[in-house]
Amino acid sequence: MNKEIEIKNEVEELDKLAALVEEVAAELNLDPELEMNLNLALEEVVSNVILYAYPKDKVGTVSISAVSLNDSLVFTITDKGKAFDPTKVEEADVTLSAEDRQIGGLGIYIVKNIMDEVTYQRVDVQNVLTLKKVIK
Repeated sequence: MNKEIEIKNEVEELDKLAALVEEVAAELNLDPELEMNLNLALEEVVSNVILYAYPKDKVGTVSISAVSLNDSLVFTITDKGKAFDPTKVEEADVTLSAEDRQIGGLGIYIVKNIMDEVTYQRVDVQNVLTLKKVIK
């Protein structure tokens, strides 16, 4: 299975992402809980690209591909926004109360806990984030 979509950097476009995850889950007969978790991880990553990768009022795009390989599902998120490696963000200390916790880092914590592998590369002028989940 190999699917790809391209969306604009607009929050309203997240519906297309949810539809992609739903389509992938149906095709691979994934458990509803896994589908929900995949949607959460992808929405976190893609919404951050939409909100922060491009300057305000600049139209940009985000490409999302989904590929199933053997026992894995790999999502690749690509954009031409400013360089940002989310894997280098200090993870939120979830042992602290919400009031004592620093702002930021919770999203990547969630993504890393849902996915089995999260990698980032800057290729030419593109951010390439790869999220891998082992599916049995």
